[in-house]
Amino acid sequence: MGASVEVSVVLPAYDEEATLAETVRVTLEHLDSFLPAGSYEVIVAEDGCDDRTPEIADELAAEHGAVRHLHSDERLGRGGALEFAFRQARGGTLVYFDTDLATDMAHLEELIEHVRSGEADVATGSRLLAGSDADRPAKRDVPSRGYNALVRLLLGSEVRDHQCGFKAFDREVLFALLEEVEDDHWFWDTELLVRAQRAGYRVAELPVAWTPKGDSKVDLVRDVFGMGSQIVRTFWQLSVSPRVTRRTSLAAGSLLIVLAVLLMTVYLDPSAVLDSMAGADPLLVGLAAVVYLLSWPLRGLRYRDILDSIGFRTDWAFLTGAVFISQTGNLVFPARAGDAVRAYIVKARRGIPYPSGVASLAVERVYDLLTITFLAGIVLLGLAATGSTAELEAALTGQPVEGSEAQSGRTALFVATGVGLAALCAVAIIVYTARSETNYVRRVVGRLSSDRYADTVAGVVEQFAGDVQTVARDRRAFLRVGLGSLLIWTIDVLVAIVVLLAFGVEMAPGLLVGAGFFAVSVGNLAKVLPLSPGGIGLYEGAFTLLMVALTPVGAVTALSVAIVDHAIKNAVTVLGGLAAMMVLNVSLTTAVEEGREADTALQD
Repeated sequence: MGASVEVSVVLPAYDEEATLAETVRVTLEHLDSFLPAGSYEVIVAEDGCDDRTPEIADELAAEHGAVRHLHSDERLGRGGALEFAFRQARGGTLVYFDTDLATDMAHLEELIEHVRSGEADVATGSRLLAGSDADRPAKRDVPSRGYNALVRLLLGSEVRDHQCGFKAFDREVLFALLEEVEDDHWFWDTELLVRAQRAGYRVAELPVAWTPKGDSKVDLVRDVFGMGSQIVRTFWQLSVSPRVTRRTSLAAGSLLIVLAVLLMTVYLDPSAVLDSMAGADPLLVGLAAVVYLLSWPLRGLRYRDILDSIGFRTDWAFLTGAVFISQTGNLVFPARAGDAVRAYIVKARRGIPYPSGVASLAVERVYDLLTITFLAGIVLLGLAATGSTAELEAALTGQPVEGSEAQSGRTALFVATGVGLAALCAVAIIVYTARSETNYVRRVVGRLSSDRYADTVAGVVEQFAGDVQTVARDRRAFLRVGLGSLLIWTIDVLVAIVVLLAFGVEMAPGLLVGAGFFAVSVGNLAKVLPLSPGGIGLYEGAFTLLMVALTPVGAVTALSVAIVDHAIKNAVTVLGGLAAMMVLNVSLTTAVEEGREADTALQD
């Protein structure tokens, strides 16, 4: 680094042929006003432009000794281009601002001197301080304020405006921070400021006059997927991961298991569960638990077949444990977040890429929904053939069950219908796109965004969709996974039938099996949507309503059977999940660390 150069100003330039020459002229003019000649340099960080910006930058560098042009053949992203230029810079104080000169250059001296004098390690302009003068249109101001509020809330930042393109850094401080900064695009500024504060560096926020230049619009992919995911990633890295040790992970895991059991008492009367258990044959209840346990190796084998069809071979025993853990998480976490834990586990222990792990879960869910819908549809056809649909219609419109169970059951029936139809539509789309040569992913994402994040998101979605379609095209895999799904959900129904027998229910075998298949299938369809933890309440409501409508079983008995049936399945899941956590030595630390690796993989 040349000792005579004290300040390096970087101008990030992408397709700036119309404004670059004027920007450089104004920059040199203001630097000349307070810095000695030869003590500064201006670097044009030209980021793979498609217009005449490179030629203009070369001309400016030839004309002015203080100007340098750094070219990149490929787009590095806003943060990547800045970092590349700063590493080539020679100054002790490193500065950058947007080339549209939206920030009044009268503030440049104050910005630089805050760092150059040693008063601050980092200085940044702000459009949101009391002394700022920024006439921002609502379409810019509202999203910006919301974004900055979210960063302050989740990342603990004290800065008001993280994205103002007007910043200065002490060279040593910046390079120390860059070792930790992972984003290379629009979140780069925010991550730098947040990490600087966390590291204890002095960050000065200065009010500026700012005038909007050009048009700006919300970019769905960049702003929601890109920036949002980066906020979450940084939150995990800074606020969660440092506090998670193996001891706290085991304690938290045990707490989650207890919470999963306690959640059942929130949605169900504990005394009702105890009374129901007391009235049932304990041997048959135990047999129901054993029968349900038999379905879990089948789940592991099915998941092995799904992964094998997309090119990843692994052992079914390990996968059975992974399924146990993820299903336990789904009993506790909202929106089936336990599925993400499974993706982390197979990524950590078997090296399966995160998009492929998510795709394999999607395939499994599609097969589940199709199988359940198929079973319910077969029984529904049987009801129509025997003239029993009147009872079903009464269940929907009449009052076969009084009280909250009736309302919950009707809600569950309508939810189940919607989920079943959605499953059929999803399969139709998958089969159609699997046979088509058109890249619908790029087409759709391209319409939503032209930002570089769009390419990243499109690539991930393409890998995801491609893995799903691979299974759909492989007839042998389709058959194996389909038969496995049929066996799994048949066992699920058999558990309910055994519980019905445990309560001494007597009816014709055909009616017992048919009603059991229909009630369990519709109940499982109803609980697909995360309207309650583990689907508790919806499953019981649908099961009770249908059993009362289609069989001679009374409402009290039907509800008791539903409670015990669901409780057995949840208890086996929870106990199996706890055992799998111990055997596989999986903790929250693993999930957090794999979440970081997965996020990095999605950005690569």
